[in-house]
Amino acid sequence: MSALACAVSAVALAGCAGASDGGGDAASSSDQETTLRVSAAASLTHSFDELARTFEAAHPGVKVSMNYGGSPGLVQQLTEGAPADVFASADQKNMKKLTDAGLAAGEPSVFATNVLTLAVPKDNPADITSFRDVVDRDVKLVTCAPEVPCGAATQEIEKANGVALHPVSQENAVTDVLGKVTSGQADAGIVYVTDAKSAKDRVTTVEIPRTDQAVNNYPVVALKDSAESELARQFVDLVQGDEGRKVLEDAGFGAP
Repeated sequence: MSALACAVSAVALAGCAGASDGGGDAASSSDQETTLRVSAAASLTHSFDELARTFEAAHPGVKVSMNYGGSPGLVQQLTEGAPADVFASADQKNMKKLTDAGLAAGEPSVFATNVLTLAVPKDNPADITSFRDVVDRDVKLVTCAPEVPCGAATQEIEKANGVALHPVSQENAVTDVLGKVTSGQADAGIVYVTDAKSAKDRVTTVEIPRTDQAVNNYPVVALKDSAESELARQFVDLVQGDEGRKVLEDAGFGAP
């Protein structure tokens, strides 16, 4: 019995040692993974998700963590100390807030442009066929809030066309506007052409006149306090390079 007890004890100890070694390997593997944090305007979601996958494939052991939202909210997060390595805004106004706060590593550069369009649900229950329909008729129109880049551009559209819109709701991100249209909560929504394109056959678009007078410029910059400054610079290079331009162009963005 004594010999058997010793054998059982030896097996148990070996099992403990194996479990300990496995835990050490797991910790070591976890330690090897590097996270690159990118804060980007909501309208960049589909394009930057694709670029994140491209970046990860070219940088084994690197995970790109995306944080999407309205540009003003993202800037507020960053100025309040939220960790990030790269920031991409849907306008230059909010990027200026970031640079004025001393958070940018170098000068931001514009990498894409975008314009607005009118999106209606695929079945178009309100029978909207022109921009005048959302001006002259009692329809459920949703827009971005004025402080959000797509909302500021909407105000420019109103001025350019000499009209006043009366939205039933103003959202803090263009993706929320699109969501209300695709879910049938709104008869129409003013969104970027890229968002309408990403919705594919779930929406139909109606042209808005004079959108050339409300073009949004998208700047990007690496952040000064980045823990991964070299990777941040490389991600910015990817966005601005030929591969990034191709992805953005396919999504409907214009050239800078």
